[in-house]
Amino acid sequence: MSYSISGIQQIGIGVRDADEAWAWYRKNFGMNVPVFKDSATASLMTRYTGNKAEDRYAILAMNMQGGGGFEIWQYTSREPQKASIQHLLGDTGVFAVKMKTHDAMEAYGRLNENGVNLMSKLELSPDGRKHFYVKDPYDNIFEVVESKSWFRKDRAITGGVGGCIIGVSNVDAALKLYRDVLGYSEVIYDGRQKFDDLKGLPGGEYEFRRTILRSNKNRKGAFCRLLGDTEIELVEVNGREPQKIFNSRYWGDLGYIHLCFDISGMNDLAEYCHKAGFSFTVDSRDSFDMGKAAGHFSYCEDPDGTLIEFVETHKIPIIEKIGWYLNIKNRNPQKPLPDWMLGMLSLNRVKD
Repeated sequence: MSYSISGIQQIGIGVRDADEAWAWYRKNFGMNVPVFKDSATASLMTRYTGNKAEDRYAILAMNMQGGGGFEIWQYTSREPQKASIQHLLGDTGVFAVKMKTHDAMEAYGRLNENGVNLMSKLELSPDGRKHFYVKDPYDNIFEVVESKSWFRKDRAITGGVGGCIIGVSNVDAALKLYRDVLGYSEVIYDGRQKFDDLKGLPGGEYEFRRTILRSNKNRKGAFCRLLGDTEIELVEVNGREPQKIFNSRYWGDLGYIHLCFDISGMNDLAEYCHKAGFSFTVDSRDSFDMGKAAGHFSYCEDPDGTLIEFVETHKIPIIEKIGWYLNIKNRNPQKPLPDWMLGMLSLNRVKD
């Protein structure tokens, strides 16, 4: 294939107050480097916002230990809506986000000291890693799981996004996107049973088919070293009919609104997705400008309608105050940026 996927760029999180949520994520997950803070009208997303262009405020925040970021997303033209029911594990959509940690036991203790809502005890995942689940003040669930993929190490108890848990109605159908298109080709675990380590989650007492996939080892692109290895956990529930997490709600409402990948070769990716049955539903085509960052973005849907975003980055700010931007549009898209250059993003770190 002639496109490449560097890794998970960010997970979109719809909240009522982006600045308040970001302060919580800085304190507890070390997401303290803003790539951009921007207000705009989401004019291309009307397909998912009731055919009306809505205004929004967004912050893209990273953790410089490595991993994907959070796009903390707030409507400014309407009141965001929460789900009308409590969703259960296996409901379709992004159910939880995986946060990387060097030491799950230390992370458990420190998050407990911070008063974070711990949803489970320290457990072993099916492949033997220590992990546990927490909930933020906005009802979003996170899995904190040990990882060996790091860009650098600092004092934060977690790194950035290392993957996510996605409810699907049929794992085999979902693999046609997550494995065959997105490159999650390494199967860490695939089994069907009741899982003790899931019992702290809503609906975790059911039997599931649980398929954990890791990205291939040949990730390329400017940001592949910063974004690191990631995994997708597909969860198919047995014994009940799954509900759609964003049923009767808009993109941007409360919760996990999309999973975004940093890519190069958007036109080739569009062709490949179309042939695989996952045609783009949104395509910016020309460069979009977000004030501090610019690029080309698109969306497709998995078989259950979960939104997958792709971003081909053209420029990012290093020090915006002096107009220092990194333009990567004309460089070799397969070549990773040097570590020292990526490290310059930390000059924007917010210290609380």
